[in-house]
Amino acid sequence: MKRLLLALVACTPAPATSSRPVTWISDTSLFHPQPVTASSPADRYRDIADKIVAAAHSDRGAYAKLEELTDRIGNRISGSASLDRAIAWAVKTLEADGFPAHTEKAMVPHWVRGPEDAAIVQPIARPMHLIGLGGTVATPKAGITAPVVVVHDWAELEAKRDAVKGAIVLYDVAMPAYTDENGAGYGETVQYRGGGPTRAAKLGAVAALVRSVTAHSLRTPHTGALHYDDGAPKIPAAALTVEDSALVARLAAKGPVTIHLHLESETLPDAPSANVIGELRGKDKPDEVVVISGHLDSWDVGQGAHDDGAGVVASMEALTVIKRLGLTPRRTIRVVLWTNEENGLRGARAYATDHKDELAKTVLAVESDSGGFSPRGFSLQAKPDVLPRFHNRVAEIASLLRSIGATRIVDGHAGSDIAAMADAGVPLVGLDVDGRHYFDIHHTDADTLDKVDPQQLADDVAAIAVLAYIAADLPDRLDAP
Repeated sequence: MKRLLLALVACTPAPATSSRPVTWISDTSLFHPQPVTASSPADRYRDIADKIVAAAHSDRGAYAKLEELTDRIGNRISGSASLDRAIAWAVKTLEADGFPAHTEKAMVPHWVRGPEDAAIVQPIARPMHLIGLGGTVATPKAGITAPVVVVHDWAELEAKRDAVKGAIVLYDVAMPAYTDENGAGYGETVQYRGGGPTRAAKLGAVAALVRSVTAHSLRTPHTGALHYDDGAPKIPAAALTVEDSALVARLAAKGPVTIHLHLESETLPDAPSANVIGELRGKDKPDEVVVISGHLDSWDVGQGAHDDGAGVVASMEALTVIKRLGLTPRRTIRVVLWTNEENGLRGARAYATDHKDELAKTVLAVESDSGGFSPRGFSLQAKPDVLPRFHNRVAEIASLLRSIGATRIVDGHAGSDIAAMADAGVPLVGLDVDGRHYFDIHHTDADTLDKVDPQQLADDVAAIAVLAYIAADLPDRLDAP
């Protein structure tokens, strides 16, 4: 393997609405070699990294675990019996692989989907494909029949405010086609799913519909969480397929459109749940911790295979590969499998509270929550005074992953669950993958095991294992001066 290649390239920051803000990028495969010091992680851990990559690349343990999680348990929304089964499965599986494991309690929201349907009533009669947004209130039992006001951005909503009262607002906001492997464009459109119902309700709307947040569709609706503001009316909200949203928008451009909407969802009292914890204890500094993680919960559709079963099993298998090679790092590597990422982040918040006294000794937190696609590198988040050196050292480690194409370093959002540790100064890393097709199936019935490639998932294991082992074994922290 070639010696370390490292360069920093200025990159235009993403818009404020982006879900993955970027400040600058390094790709260690693109530039001329630079001298590597004897203390460089790339130089010191080259042989070990090669062994980890080789072992993980040929391993199918993560896929076997994912098959059990998806086919035997299925989707796992917070508060459900299936999430409880997944938690028990994760503890049993970690223990079978030789790791002490336990659960840590968290109370989570318990929203339940009921029967739901919608149809265009005028100027034509046609059923539509939809899915209620997570957390939506129900319609009256007979449903709601009302005229539709179609808008394409916040400015148009404000401009049409006089027509919104008593109407159903449809946010027909198209997600931009993906232009790179980051799946850029999600943040520009998901804001209408999250905040659209409340903003419409404040203007007197009786319900809200959103165009599914995806650039590619085969008439599959995409769910996801909404966020009601305190003190504002709560109105029913659902996502239409791209095709049905576009149809309504075309009809509305030519004249009045009326829609009938029927949702029977309900929110029950918070339910007990838990994060799952497993560890490979460090040999010299066991009280210092590297966290690797994914979230066990999913939406109540599909199997939660890419979101985030893949992140769960990749983190679990990374620990197994390291142990199988007989490697014990200086520090402890801890797998954390979060509960309730999708509609509350209660597991992440509980962990940050329960472990507040040890966050100062948490030297790194890693999250995999972008699907089980080919790894491309890592996204980083750290305090401004340590980010440049943290970036450089993670880039050195990424240079050891050139054989699987995981050399890209992006500074920005690292992960929703680990973000709860940011205020304590814990440096954060997200596994960055080829995300061009992630949002094709995101939060849909199509997020199933057959969409996951075993080799790509195995390479995710390799990337996580190499980063975790080196970060846990270095004499000093990755963000050390």
